[in-house]
Amino acid sequence: MRIIVVPEDSIRIGAFIAGQADFARAVEAYDEEQITRHGDTIYAASTRGVNNSVVFRPDNPLVADPRVRLALLHATDRPDILRTLYSPHYPLARSVIAADAQGFVDHGADLTYDPALATRLLDEAGWTLDPDGWRRRNGVALALAVHEALPQPQSRSMLVLLAQQWRRVGVRLTILSGSPAMTVLDNLNPAVTPLFHAEVGRADPDVIKSAFYPTNRNVLLQKGGQSRHVEHFVDPELNGLLDTVASDTDPATRLADLARVQADILARGYSIPIFEEPQVYAGSTRVHDMHFEAVGRPVFYRTWLARP
Repeated sequence: MRIIVVPEDSIRIGAFIAGQADFARAVEAYDEEQITRHGDTIYAASTRGVNNSVVFRPDNPLVADPRVRLALLHATDRPDILRTLYSPHYPLARSVIAADAQGFVDHGADLTYDPALATRLLDEAGWTLDPDGWRRRNGVALALAVHEALPQPQSRSMLVLLAQQWRRVGVRLTILSGSPAMTVLDNLNPAVTPLFHAEVGRADPDVIKSAFYPTNRNVLLQKGGQSRHVEHFVDPELNGLLDTVASDTDPATRLADLARVQADILARGYSIPIFEEPQVYAGSTRVHDMHFEAVGRPVFYRTWLARP
């Protein structure tokens, strides 16, 4: 087997279509059609983990009120995002974790696009529209910022579309970009980045602890994690459930607590799940008997190539 590293999308896909490779990883949705039109195969293997989501950092006072977070959840037209940017290989998220993950509970009814509800929640939270159509409270604008996440498919485009949707309810969203080091530092400071574009793939239920627990990835930026900028926010009830999900030896108890975690995260407006993220590959007509492991990595043990 010969592996060629080609970081640039267009060059990688061009080389694949030209027959310089029989299998390619990291195929973006906008390249899928030209691959299938060429007669080759798209493989979209599930990562079975925490869905591709926008999560809030409640230590930031602008998003400390759950009414604001829930308003922005309902101001998000997730089906429109998928129709505009992605392919049918990116299923609409119906919970914090993927539908084929262990312990999945369908919360699709809690994730609806409802701009009227979003408007009412923002009004109740005291954020009123100024003459220019932006939300303000006590002279402060409801203006948020988020870094694009380079590992996530079409992160910047997705966040730009999200900003357009939130503009309809008077909320400003700025998409930041910078050096990798600056992005890491900004993402550890809830005052700078009250939002974070997140996803974690893993087949075990403890994937949810890996994402949300303070001493793990800590996507919500709770106290007790790596960040020294968090002043107040911690959710001990959520953390207790996450501990149980990761450590309890009774499978039924683990999955029951996992169900509670999903419900709590969504009820408190901590996360806006967008889609179930696959790992997307292209395979030439020569490739046969392709398989993938639990989080979408290719397994070539039984794969064989037809003669040209």
